[in-house]
This record gives sequence, C-alpha cells and structure tokens, in this order.
Amino acid sequence: MTFARRLPCIVVLLATLTIPHVAQAWWNPDFKQRTQITLNTGPAGVTTREAVNGVAVPVRLHSGNFDFIAAKPDGSDLRVVAADDKTPLAFSVERYDGNNELAVLWVQVPTVAPGSDKNVLFVYAGNDKASAEAGTPVTDSGALLTLRFTENDGLARDVSGSPAATTPVALEVNGLIGASARFEGAAGLALPADPRVAAAAGAPYSVVLWTKPAAAGGNLFTHGALAVALEAGRVAVRFGALRLTGGDLPASAWAQIGLTIGNGQAVLYVNGVEASKADLPAGLPAIDGTVRIGEGYNGQIDEVQVAGVLRSPEWMKFSHAAQSADAELVAAQLEREGEGSGTEDEQAGYIGVLVKNLSVDAWVVIIILGAMFVIALWVMVVKSLLVVRTDRGNQVFIEAFRSAPDVLVAGGASQHTTSSLARLYDAGLSQLTKRQVGQANAPRLSGASMDAVKASIDAELVRESHKINSQMVLLTIAISGGPFLGLLGTVIGVMITFAAIAAAGDVNVNAIAPGVAAALLTTVAGLTVAIPALFGYNWLASRIKSISADMQIFVDEFVTRVAESYGER
Repeated sequence: MTFARRLPCIVVLLATLTIPHVAQAWWNPDFKQRTQITLNTGPAGVTTREAVNGVAVPVRLHSGNFDFIAAKPDGSDLRVVAADDKTPLAFSVERYDGNNELAVLWVQVPTVAPGSDKNVLFVYAGNDKASAEAGTPVTDSGALLTLRFTENDGLARDVSGSPAATTPVALEVNGLIGASARFEGAAGLALPADPRVAAAAGAPYSVVLWTKPAAAGGNLFTHGALAVALEAGRVAVRFGALRLTGGDLPASAWAQIGLTIGNGQAVLYVNGVEASKADLPAGLPAIDGTVRIGEGYNGQIDEVQVAGVLRSPEWMKFSHAAQSADAELVAAQLEREGEGSGTEDEQAGYIGVLVKNLSVDAWVVIIILGAMFVIALWVMVVKSLLVVRTDRGNQVFIEAFRSAPDVLVAGGASQHTTSSLARLYDAGLSQLTKRQVGQANAPRLSGASMDAVKASIDAELVRESHKINSQMVLLTIAISGGPFLGLLGTVIGVMITFAAIAAAGDVNVNAIAPGVAAALLTTVAGLTVAIPALFGYNWLASRIKSISADMQIFVDEFVTRVAESYGER
C-alpha cells in the first residue's frame, strides 16, 4: 500500500487518539450528579472466590462523595442504578441528614462478581422535579428476619414486616449503620414467636449480628433453644448438646458474629472469618419460639439477621467488609453532569476537587485571607511607587542643593514635588525667612535660633517618617495573621471531616481524603498571603530605612551650611 493510500487511515487513527473521549451518557440527564460506588472483590480489594447474589449493601454518603447542596433537602431525588447505567436498583433510605451532610442507603445488588473491580453502581441526585421513589426496605436474599433499629418510636421492627417487639429499646443515634440498639443489662428485647422465622429440626439456619460490647458477658441472641452469648469476652454458642466457642471480642469495638447450622456442621464466624466449627450432635430440636436480643447484655447491637439458608464463608466475608465500610472493598467518588467514568481528579483537576469539598468555615477563612491578600498587594504597590519616586526625587534635589551657591536658593518642594528632602528644606527655609535671614542688615542667627530652625526641620522629618511608614502595619498583620488564620481553618475543617466520618461510619480513604485535603487549602491560602507580604515588607523596609537615613543626613548638612553662612561667629 502506497503512502498516499495509507494517509487517510493515519489521519483517522490520529483523530481517534487525539479527540477527547465523550462521557458515557447518563441514565437520566435530568440528574446533575452521581456517585459511583465500586465494590472491589479483586486482588486490590477484599478478594472473594464465588459470586454473592441478592445482597443488601449499605451505601454511606457524606460531603466527601456526595453533593448535598445540589440534592433535594429531603433526599427525595435519590436514585440507584446498576453498573450498566440503565437498570434501576431497589433501595431504601435508612438515614438522610442534609444539614449535617450524612446519609445511609441500603441497596439491593443482584450479583457481586468474585475477583473483580467492575462491581459498580451509581447513586443519582440533583433533580428538583424528582419525587421520592425509595420503596420498601431491602434485605439479603434468604433473610427471614432483619432488624435495623431505625424506628423513631423506640420499637425494633423487622424491615421485612414482622411484628414489632414487645419491649421498647433505647437507640444510639450514631451506631454502626445509622442508629443501633443500646442495652444496659436488663431483660433485653423480645420479639413474638413467628413461624416464618422458625427452622425445623435439621433445616439450614443462619444468624448474623453486629455487637459492640461494654462488658464481657450477656446473651446476644436467643431463639428457642439456640443461644449466642458472650462469656468472658468470647463468643459462646449453646444449642442442645452443641457447645461452640471462639473469637475474642475487645470491649467498645464493633464486631460481626455469624453462625450457620446445617449440613451436619455448626460454623461460627467472627468478623467474616471462621473462628470455630463442630459436627452437629444427633437429636437437635427445631429452632423456633420467641427471639430475644440483648438479655443481660451491656453494649450496642445492630443489623440482626436470621436466614433460612446456610450463609457461605464468602458471603460472611463480603457482608462483614461491606457493612463495616472496609476501604479496600468500598470506594465512592462523586461525578458531575457531563463527566465520564474517570476519576474526579482527571475530570476537574486537583484544585477543583479541593474547592468542591470546602466547608462553610473554610470559605469564610479563605474570603478573609483573600481580602487580606488584596489589601497587602495594594499596600505593596502603593508603597513601592512612593519609595521609588521619593528616592529619585531626593537624588535630584540633593544634587541641586549641594551645587547651589547659597543655601537659600537651592529650590524647594515647588520644584521637587516628590522629594521628602525638599519638604525638609522648605520647613527650614520658612524659619529662616521669619528671621529675615539673607536680607540687608539682618542679624546673624544665634545658637537659640539655630536650635529653633533644627527643631522645625526635625518635626517635619517625623511627619515624613510617619507618612512613608504608614500602612506598613497591614503587611505585618498579613505576615503574622495569615498563617494562623489558615491553620485555624485547617483545624476546624479536619475536625468537621472526622466528625462526619465518625457519624457516617465510613472509614474509606475516599471519604477522608477530600475533606482533609480541602481543609489544608486554608493553610495554603494563609501562606499565599504571608509569603509575598513578607518579601514585600522586607524590601520596602530596607528602602524606607535608606530614605530615613538620607533625611537625617540632610538635616545635619542643612543646619551646618546655615550656621556657616548666617550663624554667629
């Protein structure tokens, strides 16, 4: 093929490589933002070896991964879409606090593929015309009972619709995922017997719950003859003749406990990892009757789930990582309308990320620092022009003064308007004129008269010094106050970021990094104000010092010449 024939192909290839990639079309263009949630089950995340189907995943939203200002105040414009950016997913809102910029959604994910970083879903928002569409609360497939302790009336309810508990339970607002149940060693929480939750003898049965113990003992969960308890800080399972223990639980730390019974074995999991297992003895009874939670237990409990299937080790591993917001598994990033699926840094640049994550207090600090920078810049420009003009005017005047045959005819400020020395000369000349110096028959100046002339010039020197040093204090304020204001903004921003992360329960680095980086921007702003002001102040101070020295020398020189020409002999 000749070059002439190849040329069109080359042009097309170069155009393909150089034309920017067009952003993937959004599910609905009426929504102005979306947050991409990635569940990484590959080597760089929490590795799983089998697919997890029909799992309910908590999605934590905060200022680091979601723009609450652009969304509706009540979160009614929230939508969740699958990785194909076409299929809506079922979700429920457990918590939405637009004022504190915190939200928790439960999303029904059909399938989470093993060993993949392509498990993606999108949370859309920013549509003022949208109405609330969050349906009934979602649960994991196979779940018979799911307690999430989110009711305002203080009664724990199964999100799948089972009857309310017979005993109210205290709530801890900032628990593991939203609110959690708080127990203080009393009778605990009792749910009426429900045949839908029961398991016949030998039928598969799984129970999973989260606990944050304040003491080392108490029953966490009992269902008929089955009991899962804490004994001396370890998990203990009692079920007929079955005894199973394992896993040390530290006090005041959240831990997930899972138990599966079926296929001839009982397996105990702690934080998604197998802690102990045993063969099932013969003659085990059915699991039915009243469900009791937290009896004689002191601490918090959240996300209690009973399932009529055997949860696999991979399910336990994934469930623990997802609900604990493991940063290796869950990553979230905010995208604006028109952006593709690349990182936010690539789309808007690092500065754009920082600016979008600035808190209100950081904006206040930056606005103050911006005003200080403008004032400092104005002072430096005005003072630089002043000292340059004054210095040049002084040089011209001093040459004229020294070359003048008589001290009285050197020419004053009327001829040298920019010279401070000329104004000193005028102050001295006015005193000499009052004493008729230089006129016929005028008496010669006495020592007292010379002192009066010098005092007048010294007074003008002080006024000139005040004039040339005026507003320099604004530069010193910028130099010393700018970094401290910036540091204040950073400290407050970091405090707010970590408080929000603690309240949301999300330890993802993508949740922490934008807020902390944005908070550090105020320190950068403070230094941006202080550093130029420091250089400008030092340069101006050296020039002002030189002009002041010239004025003091001129005073002595002027008085000396007057004394020589017109003083007493």
